[in-house]
Amino acid sequence: MQLTYMRQLLAQKQQQSLYRAEAVTEPLPGGRLRATVDGITRQYLNFSGNDYLGLSADSQLRQIYADAALCYGAASTGSPLVTGYHPVHQALTDELCEWLGVDDVLLLSSGFAANQAMLQALVGEQDLLLLDKLCHASMIDAAMHKPHFQRFLHNDLQSLSQRLSKAQQPCVIATEGVFSMDGDSPDLAMLVKTAGETPVLLDDAHGIGVQGAEGAGSWAAQGLKAQHFQCLMANFGKALAAQGGFLAGSSDVIDFIRQQARHYIYSTALSPALSVLIRATVQRVRTEQWRRDKLQENIATFRALASDSHLPLLASHSAIQPVMMASSEVALAVSQRLKEQGIWVSAIRPPTVPTARLRVTLSAAHQVEDLQVLIGTLQQALQEANV
Repeated sequence: MQLTYMRQLLAQKQQQSLYRAEAVTEPLPGGRLRATVDGITRQYLNFSGNDYLGLSADSQLRQIYADAALCYGAASTGSPLVTGYHPVHQALTDELCEWLGVDDVLLLSSGFAANQAMLQALVGEQDLLLLDKLCHASMIDAAMHKPHFQRFLHNDLQSLSQRLSKAQQPCVIATEGVFSMDGDSPDLAMLVKTAGETPVLLDDAHGIGVQGAEGAGSWAAQGLKAQHFQCLMANFGKALAAQGGFLAGSSDVIDFIRQQARHYIYSTALSPALSVLIRATVQRVRTEQWRRDKLQENIATFRALASDSHLPLLASHSAIQPVMMASSEVALAVSQRLKEQGIWVSAIRPPTVPTARLRVTLSAAHQVEDLQVLIGTLQQALQEANV
């Protein structure tokens, strides 16, 4: 691709308010972050992170991580199938199996890689992949490499049923437990019933740790078992406040993925120190129900305050609360106004989502006063934007 063409596309994105840039930020305790904007460093209320349980700044977990780095090192030094699978990886795998009630687990470098590996291995060349319309980019990218795939209407079981009934070949269904940009969930029990014998693959990146008994996930919250799904995917970078991803399922399914998935075979294994941290975090998540209780209180409080202020919310009861915007320009303007008032809420724009929005994310670390400040400032910013 010619450099001139690249520059034209970049300029076009800026003109359309679709240009993206990193911000230098540092998460802080109490649902805060420190960021440098226009050369000025200050603290902000953080309503854009995925630290749903408030564990990312926990001092005890940070010390465990530091001690593990000294003991086991930061680098695994190889692929898990060569020299990179350490005793701490096995300990983490055992912990996850016990937690979720599955036979086996594969640890991967990211949730993105885990979704790619799951679909790459478990959707055969003759299979028809049926994907929810709003599934994550990691699944869409994997689907694009399959010869047969269709997208059914978001959380629409009638649309899914019609696709299944018309299919002339074996099918595989893929969906999410909590959708990352709308914050809603499918009726998983009815979806599994609709699927019948068709395998269902579940991305539970935003449900793990937050929903269900011991935070096992969205499927547990809806009264299902892990065995209702051919494979579960989740990651460590959200409620579990770390990095990496995993796949969980029966021994046969996970071993099949182990033999097939290039993202697993040809990638360096997770850091041993990080694996020690994740295991400790999982143990905290399983036992500290108060964090989930606090998060649910914050969600209810936020929605009540937003309703009183007539904010344009979607019907989400998760930690992800989208506030819909009239355009990308308005979303950027409102986001900027919030930053000026010390509140960090990112604008999410096409093509990530079909309609621009502010993606407000809540944490157990937030206090009622934080939510009140957010709602009041957001209402004022929307009025200034004539929304």
